[in-house]
Amino acid sequence: MRLFRKCTRIFIILCLFAVSVTTPILLLSSHRLRHLGSDGSKEFVGDLSIIKQRLEVRALNAVQQEEGRSVKEPILDVYRDGDQSSAVSLDSIDKNDSVGKPENASLSGIDVTTHAPKKESQQSLPEQKVATTREKLVLLQEKSRPEEVQRGQNVQSHPRRALDEKVKEVKDQLIRAKAFLNFVPPGSNSNFVKEIKLRIKDLERAVGEATKDSDLSRSYVSRAIQKMKAMDSTLLKASKLFPECSAMVKKLRAMTYNAEEQLRSQKNQASFLVNLAGRTTPKGLHCLSMRLTTEYFSLPPEEQELPDQHKFQDPDLYHFAVFSDNVLACSAVVNSTVSTARVPEKIVFHIVTDSLNLPAMTMWFLSNPPGKATIQIQSIDKFDWLSNKYILQKQESLDPRYTSPLNHLRFYLPDIFPSLNKIVLLDHDVVVKRDLTGLWRINMKGKVNGAVETCLEGEPTFRRMDMFINFTDPLVAKRFDVKSCTWAFGMNIFDLQEWRKRNLTALYHKYLELGSDRPLMKAGTLPIGWMTFYKHTRAIDRRWHVLGLGYESGVRLNEIEQAAVIHYDGVMKPWLEIGLQKFKPYWKKHVWYEHPYLQQCNIHE
Repeated sequence: MRLFRKCTRIFIILCLFAVSVTTPILLLSSHRLRHLGSDGSKEFVGDLSIIKQRLEVRALNAVQQEEGRSVKEPILDVYRDGDQSSAVSLDSIDKNDSVGKPENASLSGIDVTTHAPKKESQQSLPEQKVATTREKLVLLQEKSRPEEVQRGQNVQSHPRRALDEKVKEVKDQLIRAKAFLNFVPPGSNSNFVKEIKLRIKDLERAVGEATKDSDLSRSYVSRAIQKMKAMDSTLLKASKLFPECSAMVKKLRAMTYNAEEQLRSQKNQASFLVNLAGRTTPKGLHCLSMRLTTEYFSLPPEEQELPDQHKFQDPDLYHFAVFSDNVLACSAVVNSTVSTARVPEKIVFHIVTDSLNLPAMTMWFLSNPPGKATIQIQSIDKFDWLSNKYILQKQESLDPRYTSPLNHLRFYLPDIFPSLNKIVLLDHDVVVKRDLTGLWRINMKGKVNGAVETCLEGEPTFRRMDMFINFTDPLVAKRFDVKSCTWAFGMNIFDLQEWRKRNLTALYHKYLELGSDRPLMKAGTLPIGWMTFYKHTRAIDRRWHVLGLGYESGVRLNEIEQAAVIHYDGVMKPWLEIGLQKFKPYWKKHVWYEHPYLQQCNIHE
């Protein structure tokens, strides 16, 4: 009986336990089955979107970690795809937003752009967290982009800086190797001597005549690096063989002194040769002069005269004077002036040369007349009133530019042209780029000489009075102010009437006499011109006359383009081989290189 009651109790307990367990399960299942067609599908899709977005976040994290481990590769790819060969600068980033802030950049096929949600109310809490995480990732990538670009610049700039110093490192190694080689006793033929000589030859072959790394190709750079490594090991051996630093210091000082002496000697020799070339007439110009002279004397006497001689002394016309023995240079001056003139029929050129070049000069302009302009050719030897003793004996110099009578003839303009009131003096090494008739309209204010000033400090043409005139002489210090402004010859407008009133030619003779007794000035016409026209010069606009094309003066291109006259002052004249190539085209455009005589005399562009 007791056993039965016990089993009954256990059965009842088990039934109650089963009911308590199964009833909630049945109720929950029926509830889900009723709402499966409405909200169940949405929750299921939401769960799938959450899973997908979590996968994207994991992929982005993997990409970001991958970028952190190897930043160099994508940045270098950006530089290679760009138009510039060098590293991307900050300016280029500002100009090109695609480099600094990518709009649709994708890495490894995953879109990293931000997408704003349409409706915040439709997002569940996990979706908001995922979106926030994605936005943070994108912001972090955008902030880190300039740092990556900067790191990419450093990646490229460090090898570039290293490449820029390869040639210098090679030169340093060669100097050290030669210094160690000098420590070896003469006549020694040890293995070390053979090795270091071989290394020196290999390095010299690898570098060649290169002075900067851009002169070397990639193959030469790699070869040089290999030879430098081999030289390093050899120099390490040498430092062990010769450990005394004091001996090395003495040897390097001696080598430095010898190199400086050789450099000074080479500079002096180069300067001498350049000046010698500037004073030498090219062979082609000699040939041209001889052919023209022969042609001139083959003409009948009546054909040897130039036309329109009645215009030579007409004061109402525009008169230009050129004193030269260079046929080609005079041709360029005349052609450039006439080609830019507004009224070429009113232009008269007066060319004065020596008796040797008079036939050639005349023949050239007879066969190549200057358009509607008039030209007169005269010989300095026909001026009987001219006292050559003042010109040839008072200034002693080896440079014919200073001792030539034609160079000092400018101080006799009123005597050469007694019927003229104004005249423009042009040097034979100028090119006219604009109409010059406006010079006659300048108000001279009672001055004799109109010229461009050269007293502006910092300019390439800057000159002071004491650079050419000896102010230690009491006479000079009393009459002249060392701070007075200087000016240039080459393109000057002269008022001949005022010149005659002030008798400045006599003043020129006076200073020339004083200079023969004591050193008052340097040779040439410029210092004595400053003294003669002191307080008689009118400053004109700098654009009328731009100097500095006959030497490395640093004259700016915009100044040349705006100039009325450009001047090849200096020894590097445009008709010489030593002339500056960048300035020669301005002169060459006014030379007729197709002329048969120029072709026969090998005068080419």
